[in-house]
Amino acid sequence: MASAPGIPGLPMLYNNMVPLSSQEHRNWRVRPLQNLQIIAGVHALPLTVDEFPIAQRYFPIVFSTGPDSVPLALMGLNEGVNVFVDADGKFKEGTYLPAFMRRYPFLLARLTEQSEELSLCFDPTAGLLGAFDDGVRLFNDEGEAEQSVKDMLGFCEQFEIAAQRTTAFMKDLEETGLLEEGELTIGHPSSEQPYIYRGFRMINEGKLRDLRGDQLRKMSQNGMLTLLYAHLFSLSLTSEIFSRQVDQGKLPPQQQIA
Repeated sequence: MASAPGIPGLPMLYNNMVPLSSQEHRNWRVRPLQNLQIIAGVHALPLTVDEFPIAQRYFPIVFSTGPDSVPLALMGLNEGVNVFVDADGKFKEGTYLPAFMRRYPFLLARLTEQSEELSLCFDPTAGLLGAFDDGVRLFNDEGEAEQSVKDMLGFCEQFEIAAQRTTAFMKDLEETGLLEEGELTIGHPSSEQPYIYRGFRMINEGKLRDLRGDQLRKMSQNGMLTLLYAHLFSLSLTSEIFSRQVDQGKLPPQQQIA
């Protein structure tokens, strides 16, 4: 979730990374992202634990498989499907947009593996920063950061802190033994066979209910229990995502989806 050192560890959506420089980019401007076409084919975006309370109202929250598991906001049940982005790249009005996307094309990253300091960088392939005639200036004539840069730096710093909390949460969650491979089964009148979705992890609700004593008390006191129930409650939105895929004609040919 957190920005990793070096280009090989760049987060999804980012193709390159350039440090923002008051010397090299003094006369540059930043344009707003006009649409979200970039995530039209992205069915899940990373979430931080800070976002669970609000994200649970809009998306099913699940966990990725494999090592370094992260929380994800499901925006579609199949690869390449995002039911919240229309054909024009417009994001569904009134829907929460995860912080991961709101920081784009900026991110904090270490410029070398040995560096302890995080620098504000951007992805030049996004085409949102350049020597444009329009847009918001990044630096003034003296090379001092404009408020737009200060605001984005502050946002990225808060995101990085939330990402660190998320990493710690996932470490603790792995140790509880509550995470398991997930499976969702949804029936549809057009098919005799249900649609089966896998490839994610979820909490075993039965094991959670059976927790007792010190472990349950600790999870209640450190806030983990609240986050786990936010995850479980959010899964009820899966049928809504499925229905939107049906309405948008985005269901794949009937098969078991891995």
